[in-house]
Amino acid sequence: MQGVPHQFNHPTDQAEFRLPAHRAGIELYRAHIVRHAFEPHVHDGFGLGAIEAGVERFRYRGADHLAPPDSLVTMNPDELHTGRAETEGGWLYRMVYIEPSVVDEVTGERGWWFGDVVSEDATGARRVTALLDALWAAREPLAFDSLLLQLMDAFRHHARIPRRARPEAASRFAGVIDYLRAHLAERVTLDELAAVAGLSPFHFLRQFQARHHATPQQMLMAFRLSEAKRRLTAGEAPAQVAAATGLADQAHLTRAFARRYGVTPARYQRQLQR
Repeated sequence: MQGVPHQFNHPTDQAEFRLPAHRAGIELYRAHIVRHAFEPHVHDGFGLGAIEAGVERFRYRGADHLAPPDSLVTMNPDELHTGRAETEGGWLYRMVYIEPSVVDEVTGERGWWFGDVVSEDATGARRVTALLDALWAAREPLAFDSLLLQLMDAFRHHARIPRRARPEAASRFAGVIDYLRAHLAERVTLDELAAVAGLSPFHFLRQFQARHHATPQQMLMAFRLSEAKRRLTAGEAPAQVAAATGLADQAHLTRAFARRYGVTPARYQRQLQR
């Protein structure tokens, strides 16, 4: 596809985003990825979708997973993950990224959580694919919201409700996560993070990596790019976004954003304006 080589390593790689104008906290995404390998990144909301063709390999919660055709993908918020093709022709998929508060509002239930990240459910996956296609095409708010309720219903029996309590280590590191989010534009040190957790630096580093399957630096970069995405959505200029999120410059933002989301910041903003 013309115009993509500066974003991808292969001309057939494509990724598109869409935001519904009337409903905050929701982002639609569809892509065909052949050669691009997504670096570790996070999403503020749940990542719910279906694989239409091909097989994706990704790392999530410290383990490798394969998502084959006609499977559902159910990722929890703020879980670091990667993504690349396992099959020669890449993989074709659709996703919705939806903030937990929106899930609560749409379903009338609190505490959705998913234990399995991949579920082989051909009937469910085809229904989700059709609903995500319909949501992408919907331009009337009422039609969109009606389809959104159907989509949540399609994922309902895969969710765990209420959410199970996390291990004690999670609460210990909750302050660290908050600290990282609050200091995106700064040069954070290991000693600072260890002090927040009340541990010695390298003991903290070992425990953090064991809990999150990522280093604090990887998590910080994932949060920086997630915040960059939010700011770009709000219409901020890429240069301003780079400065606000602790990236070296606009070129650094462009490279890092494309590696994680499959499009450059400028192209992402153009897609949202359609």
